[in-house]
Amino acid sequence: MNGAKVMVIDDSNTIRRSAEIFLQQAGCEVILAEDGFDALAKIADHRPDLIFVDIIMPRLDGYQTCALIKKNSRYRDTPVIMLSSKDGLFDRARGRLVGSDEYLTKPFSKDALLAAVKRHHG
Repeated sequence: MNGAKVMVIDDSNTIRRSAEIFLQQAGCEVILAEDGFDALAKIADHRPDLIFVDIIMPRLDGYQTCALIKKNSRYRDTPVIMLSSKDGLFDRARGRLVGSDEYLTKPFSKDALLAAVKRHHG
Protein backbone atom coordinates (compact mmCIF):
# COMPACT_ATOMS: atom_id res chain seq x y z
CA MET A 1 0.00 0.00 0.00
CA ASN A 2 3.01 2.21 0.54
CA GLY A 3 3.33 4.68 -2.29
CA ALA A 4 -0.17 4.09 -3.66
CA LYS A 5 -1.50 7.24 -5.33
CA VAL A 6 -5.02 7.78 -4.08
CA MET A 7 -7.40 10.49 -5.25
CA VAL A 8 -10.25 11.63 -3.01
CA ILE A 9 -13.06 13.60 -4.70
CA ASP A 10 -15.52 15.17 -2.27
CA ASP A 11 -17.07 18.61 -1.96
CA SER A 12 -16.82 18.37 1.84
CA ASN A 13 -13.56 19.78 3.16
CA THR A 14 -13.97 17.71 6.35
CA ILE A 15 -14.24 14.43 4.43
CA ARG A 16 -11.28 15.33 2.20
CA ARG A 17 -9.11 16.22 5.19
CA SER A 18 -9.94 13.10 7.22
CA ALA A 19 -9.39 10.81 4.21
CA GLU A 20 -6.09 12.58 3.50
CA ILE A 21 -4.88 12.09 7.09
CA PHE A 22 -5.85 8.38 7.17
CA LEU A 23 -4.24 7.69 3.79
CA GLN A 24 -1.05 9.66 4.43
CA GLN A 25 -0.54 7.86 7.75
CA ALA A 26 -0.69 4.60 5.78
CA GLY A 27 2.01 5.83 3.38
CA CYS A 28 -0.21 6.75 0.43
CA GLU A 29 0.29 9.76 -1.80
CA VAL A 30 -2.98 11.71 -1.76
CA ILE A 31 -4.50 13.91 -4.46
CA LEU A 32 -7.58 15.90 -3.43
CA ALA A 33 -10.32 17.26 -5.67
CA GLU A 34 -13.46 19.09 -4.67
CA ASP A 35 -15.70 18.07 -7.56
CA GLY A 36 -15.78 16.06 -10.77
CA PHE A 37 -14.43 18.83 -12.99
CA ASP A 38 -11.54 19.48 -10.62
CA ALA A 39 -10.86 15.72 -10.49
CA LEU A 40 -10.90 15.17 -14.25
CA ALA A 41 -8.30 17.91 -14.70
CA LYS A 42 -6.08 16.36 -12.00
CA ILE A 43 -6.42 12.71 -13.08
CA ALA A 44 -4.50 13.37 -16.29
CA ASP A 45 -1.65 15.03 -14.38
CA HIS A 46 -1.40 12.61 -11.46
CA ARG A 47 -2.59 9.23 -12.84
CA PRO A 48 -3.92 7.93 -9.49
CA ASP A 49 -3.90 4.18 -8.72
CA LEU A 50 -7.27 4.40 -7.01
CA ILE A 51 -10.08 6.96 -6.82
CA PHE A 52 -12.64 7.60 -4.07
CA VAL A 53 -15.57 9.71 -5.27
CA ASP A 54 -18.48 11.16 -3.34
CA ILE A 55 -21.86 10.59 -5.00
CA ILE A 56 -23.58 13.87 -4.13
CA MET A 57 -21.59 16.84 -5.44
CA PRO A 58 -22.51 20.01 -7.31
CA ARG A 59 -21.90 20.33 -11.08
CA LEU A 60 -20.78 16.75 -11.80
CA ASP A 61 -22.04 14.12 -9.37
CA GLY A 62 -20.16 10.95 -8.46
CA TYR A 63 -22.01 8.79 -10.98
CA GLN A 64 -21.20 11.17 -13.86
CA THR A 65 -17.61 11.51 -12.70
CA CYS A 66 -17.17 7.72 -12.47
CA ALA A 67 -18.77 7.19 -15.89
CA LEU A 68 -16.40 9.73 -17.47
CA ILE A 69 -13.35 8.12 -15.85
CA LYS A 70 -14.41 4.63 -17.00
CA LYS A 71 -15.17 5.84 -20.56
CA ASN A 72 -11.58 6.98 -20.96
CA SER A 73 -9.52 4.01 -22.17
CA ARG A 74 -6.45 5.20 -20.24
CA TYR A 75 -8.27 5.17 -16.88
CA ARG A 76 -10.82 2.40 -17.48
CA ASP A 77 -8.91 0.00 -15.22
CA THR A 78 -8.43 2.50 -12.38
CA PRO A 79 -10.55 1.30 -9.44
CA VAL A 80 -13.25 3.80 -8.46
CA ILE A 81 -14.88 3.56 -5.04
CA MET A 82 -18.11 5.47 -4.46
CA LEU A 83 -18.62 7.31 -1.16
CA SER A 84 -22.16 7.91 0.04
CA SER A 85 -23.92 8.92 3.21
CA LYS A 86 -26.83 6.68 2.15
CA ASP A 87 -26.39 2.93 2.28
CA GLY A 88 -29.00 2.23 -0.36
CA LEU A 89 -29.35 -0.71 -2.72
CA PHE A 90 -30.33 1.68 -5.51
CA ASP A 91 -27.15 3.71 -5.03
CA ARG A 92 -25.00 0.59 -5.06
CA ALA A 93 -26.70 -0.72 -8.20
CA ARG A 94 -26.40 2.63 -9.94
CA GLY A 95 -22.73 2.80 -8.93
CA ARG A 96 -22.12 -0.59 -10.53
CA LEU A 97 -23.90 0.52 -13.70
CA VAL A 98 -21.41 3.36 -14.19
CA GLY A 99 -18.51 1.00 -13.52
CA SER A 100 -17.62 1.65 -9.89
CA ASP A 101 -15.63 -1.08 -8.17
CA GLU A 102 -16.88 -0.68 -4.63
CA TYR A 103 -19.15 1.38 -2.38
CA LEU A 104 -18.26 2.82 1.03
CA THR A 105 -20.74 4.43 3.37
CA LYS A 106 -19.85 7.72 5.07
CA PRO A 107 -18.76 8.43 7.69
CA PHE A 108 -16.09 5.83 6.96
CA SER A 109 -13.59 4.59 9.51
CA LYS A 110 -9.86 4.64 8.93
CA ASP A 111 -9.92 0.82 8.80
CA ALA A 112 -12.69 0.70 6.18
CA LEU A 113 -10.88 3.24 4.00
CA LEU A 114 -7.51 1.45 4.20
CA ALA A 115 -9.10 -1.97 3.69
CA ALA A 116 -10.64 -0.68 0.44
CA VAL A 117 -7.23 0.61 -0.72
CA LYS A 118 -5.65 -2.78 0.08
CA ARG A 119 -8.33 -4.67 -1.84
CA HIS A 120 -7.79 -2.65 -5.00
CA HIS A 121 -4.09 -1.86 -4.92
CA GLY A 122 -1.63 -4.68 -5.45
